[in-house]
Amino acid sequence: MKNITKIKICGLRRECDTEYANLLLPEYIGFVFAEKSPRCVTPSAAARLRERIDARITAVGVFVDAPVDAVAALLADGVIDAAQLHGGEDARYIARLRELCDAEIIKALPAGADRREYEGADYWLFDSFRAGASGGSGERFNWSELGAVTKPFFLAGGLTPENAAAAIASVSPYCLDVSSGVETEGYKDYEKMKRFVEAVRTPTKASH
Repeated sequence: MKNITKIKICGLRRECDTEYANLLLPEYIGFVFAEKSPRCVTPSAAARLRERIDARITAVGVFVDAPVDAVAALLADGVIDAAQLHGGEDARYIARLRELCDAEIIKALPAGADRREYEGADYWLFDSFRAGASGGSGERFNWSELGAVTKPFFLAGGLTPENAAAAIASVSPYCLDVSSGVETEGYKDYEKMKRFVEAVRTPTKASH
């Protein structure tokens, strides 16, 4: 039986966002700790939101060049269960984080990046990277640029309820990572989240 693609809904920042997630039960949710993001939350705010999240959902912290000790501390405190690295974190950074904690590590990369340096991550995440940016643009890239991928990977960038099934059919990701594609005026929209989840979990039906 073919594995069903997992779902990550990123950028939760309100109590109602956690309620939406608990109703839909994506496998992952994301808290963004990158200060330049409009979805950035403080560690204390994330901790309060985390307490409301269903225990079946894995909470991921999204970081851009954060001190490795700070990432490890949030993992140790149970605020997050996994770390997603969106900056210039290299193999040494990943190895050091691995020494400090036993948690899933996701490394975000452009589609055409040399992936060998980042083999220490559990998963890769492919996103559209504007020049000088660290992903999270909400823009779709050409999925054909991925080529052969040797590790289970997350796919991000411009995903919506309308193209989720096509993404699965095209590149068979381990997980689809959505944020702005399930928002209205910058905030999570339950109906869009619901349609995205339905599109992923019933892709054949959704694609017709």
